[in-house]
Amino acid sequence: MTPYRFSSPGDAPPDVSLPISARQIDIWLVFYHDIADPALLATLLTLLNESERAQQLRFHFADDRLRYLATRALVRSVLSRYAPLEPADWVFTPNDYGRPAIANDHPQARTLSFNLSHTRGLIAMAVTRDRVLGVDVENLIAREVSGGIAEHFFSPTEVAELAGVPPERRQDRFFEYWTFKEAYIKARGMGLSIPLDRFSFHFPDERQVRLAIEPDLGDDAARWRFWQFQPTPDYLLALCAERLDGAEPLLTVRSAIPTVSDAPFAWTLLKADPR
Repeated sequence: MTPYRFSSPGDAPPDVSLPISARQIDIWLVFYHDIADPALLATLLTLLNESERAQQLRFHFADDRLRYLATRALVRSVLSRYAPLEPADWVFTPNDYGRPAIANDHPQARTLSFNLSHTRGLIAMAVTRDRVLGVDVENLIAREVSGGIAEHFFSPTEVAELAGVPPERRQDRFFEYWTFKEAYIKARGMGLSIPLDRFSFHFPDERQVRLAIEPDLGDDAARWRFWQFQPTPDYLLALCAERLDGAEPLLTVRSAIPTVSDAPFAWTLLKADPR
């Protein structure tokens, strides 16, 4: 495996390899504006394949180029923590809806499942084995939301509930809905081919969330678990994971600089599905 470098002599080295099973979900966070060292950027670029390097150059804005580079380097370096492959050796293939999946045939690689989300300033990656999942993260400060978005994309019950929220709380509630909805359709692996107004999230109280799905979507709400937390006050993250044997999986959150360091990240659960 590619060895990790460390940002200062006092940094504790991360484990080179990490065990993971379907009973565990690891969430990796990268605040990519922390990646500024030219030597590190050059190192991360070497992890990408030729197609990814070409794609990175197509982005017009420097922030988009940095985010893409950090995202691809994160995927490759993190997956190599769970399977004995070099970061540059990972191969991905998209499904019919464009979601990438691991194509390597190594037995420790092909059972891994991962999903990605990024917003201005933050990248999130969720990893597990033998369980599908979806993650979404949103920047609450950089993105303004108009009421028309909810009316166009949300279910009638969600639109009605959102309209009853005090105006000063309405944008926060919008993102609570939006991150859960994005995480769900990403877990399904079908993206926006699933109509966002054909399923609904309900909040029995400020700590709970429940999913209701219209029959024509061919899914069972009891199949899924949900969690939501704020990595910092500026961001909101939602996770959707397949419910397998009824046991709640262990969630671990880490903050990382790809190939440099990582550390446990303190987090507080905001909402979860109690079923």
